[in-house]
Amino acid sequence: MMRKNRELRIVFLGIVVLFVVFLAIPALQLLLKSVWGANGLTAEFYASVFSQKGFGAALRNSFVVSAAAAAAAVMLAFVIAYAIHYTRLPRPCKRMLQAAATLPMFLPTITYGFAIIYSFGKQGLITQLLGFQLFNIYGFGGLMTGYVIYTIPVAFLLIHNTMGYIDKKTLTVSRVMGDGALSTFWIGVLRPLLGTLAGAFIQAFFLSFTDFGIPASVGGRYEVVATVLYNQMLGGIPDFNRGAVVAMIMLLPSIGSICLLQLLERFNIRYSRISDAELRRNTARDAGWGVSGAVIAAAVLAVFAVIFVVPLVEDWPYRTAFSLEHVREVLSDSNLLRIYTRSIWTALLTALFGTLLAYGAALITARSSLSGGYKKAVESIALVTNTIPGMVLGIAFLFSFSGSALQNTLALMVLCNIVHYFSTPYLMMKNSLSKMNAGWETTAMLMGDSWIKTILRVVTPNALSSLIEVFSYYFINGMVTISALVFIAGARTMVLTTEIKQLQYVNKFNEVFVLSLLILFTNLIAKALFSWLANRSAQKKKA
Repeated sequence: MMRKNRELRIVFLGIVVLFVVFLAIPALQLLLKSVWGANGLTAEFYASVFSQKGFGAALRNSFVVSAAAAAAAVMLAFVIAYAIHYTRLPRPCKRMLQAAATLPMFLPTITYGFAIIYSFGKQGLITQLLGFQLFNIYGFGGLMTGYVIYTIPVAFLLIHNTMGYIDKKTLTVSRVMGDGALSTFWIGVLRPLLGTLAGAFIQAFFLSFTDFGIPASVGGRYEVVATVLYNQMLGGIPDFNRGAVVAMIMLLPSIGSICLLQLLERFNIRYSRISDAELRRNTARDAGWGVSGAVIAAAVLAVFAVIFVVPLVEDWPYRTAFSLEHVREVLSDSNLLRIYTRSIWTALLTALFGTLLAYGAALITARSSLSGGYKKAVESIALVTNTIPGMVLGIAFLFSFSGSALQNTLALMVLCNIVHYFSTPYLMMKNSLSKMNAGWETTAMLMGDSWIKTILRVVTPNALSSLIEVFSYYFINGMVTISALVFIAGARTMVLTTEIKQLQYVNKFNEVFVLSLLILFTNLIAKALFSWLANRSAQKKKA
C-alpha cells in the first residue's frame, strides 16, 4: 500500500508541477501585467480600459448577443434531443438528427463566420436561392447565427445525456393520475431537466462570450470583448497592460458561470432506478417533433453546404462551373501541406499527453487511498481550467514564455491545448474509473503484483474504451482550436486554424474553405476510427 501511495504521490507531484508552471504562473503573470506599471502597483490600466470609448458598449454587446444565442441554442437543442428520446422515429432518423446536431464540433469557429458570409451575404448561396438577403451578416445577426450554431452541439450533448437517465415511466404515471398534457410534460420532462437546461444555457453563454473565431469574421462594427482583446494585443499598436486588463475582465463571467453550475447541481433529479418504458404510439407527436428536429438540423447543415460548393466551382458567384482547381492549388502548395501535417502532429501529441495526464489525475481521485487533500487539489485544478477562456490562456502564455526556449514551439502549443481542455477528459476518466471494481488493486497487491503492473494489466484494459474517447476528444479539439493558439503560434508553428486567420487578411477564401474541409474530413475520419476502436474495446470487455 505504501509503495502504491508513493507512486501515486509521484504522479500527483508531476501533475501539480505541470499546472503550476503552465497555469498558475502564467495566470499570475497576467494579473501582474494588469496592475503593475512603470512606478509599481497601479489601477491606472483598469481605469483607462473602463473609461475607454466603446469598451462599455463592447461589454454590453457581448452579454446581449451571448445570452440571446445561448437561449436560442438551448431551445433548439432541446427540440432535437426530445425528438430522439421521446418519439418513436426510426433509428436511422434519430442517428441523422444526432449527427447533424454535433457536426459543427468538427470545424473551427472561424470557419462558421466565413460560411455565414458565403451563405447569407449579398452574393451568398442561400441568398441566391431565396432571391433576397435574410439579415445583415455583419454585426448582431451574424454573431447570433454563428454563436447558435457553435453552441448547439454542447447544449445538445448535455440535454441528450441527461434525457437518457430520466425515468420515462413518470409520463405514464402522470397520465394515469389524470394530469393534462402540459402538466405531464412539466412533471415528466421539464422538471427533471431544469438543472441541465440552466447548465446548458450557462455553458453556451460562456462559450459565446469568450469565442474569438466568429467575431473575427462577422463581428463587423458590432464590437464584443473578444475583438477588443485581440485588437489590444495584436492590433496596430499592441498595449499589453490594457490587454491584460481586458483578459482579466473576461475571466469574471467564466468564474460566475462555474459558481452557478455548482449551485444548479441541487436541482438535478436522480432516480434510484430507471425503467426503460415503451413510448405509446402517437403519429402526430412523432411527426411534429420529427419535422421540427429535421428543420433545425437542415438549417444547421445548410449553412455549411457552402463549404462544399465555393471551393469546387471556378469563381463563386460569377462562374459556377465545377472545378477542382482550388483544391489542386492547396494540395500542391508545399507550405499549406506542411501546416496541415503540423496540425495533425499537434493534435496527436495533445491527445497522447493529454490522455496520460487525465488518466493519472483520475487514478488519484477515483482509484487511490490518498488523503482528501490530494483529491481536492486535483478537483480544484480541473475546476480552474474549466473557467479560463482560451484567449485568456493564450495571452497568459504569451506573457510568460516570450523570450524563453519554448517561444514559438510546437511543445508550447501542445501544452497550451492540454491545459485548456483538461477538465472534460479528466471528468470522463474519473467517471469511468469510479465505476470499476474497487478491490482490484488490493487483490493484486495481496498476490504480489506492484501497483504499476496492476494499472497496466488490469485497470488500463478495462478503461481502454474511455481512454480512446478521451484521446478522440483531445485530438478533435486540438484540430479546431484557435482562440489560444492565435497568440502563441509563430511563422514556424502555424497550424490550420491560425493559417485560416492569416488567409482572411488577403481574402483567399477558396483556400480557407479547402483547409476547412481538410479539418472536417480529418476529424470525421478520426472520430469514426476512435469510435470503432472504443466500441470494439467495450465489446471485448463484455465478452
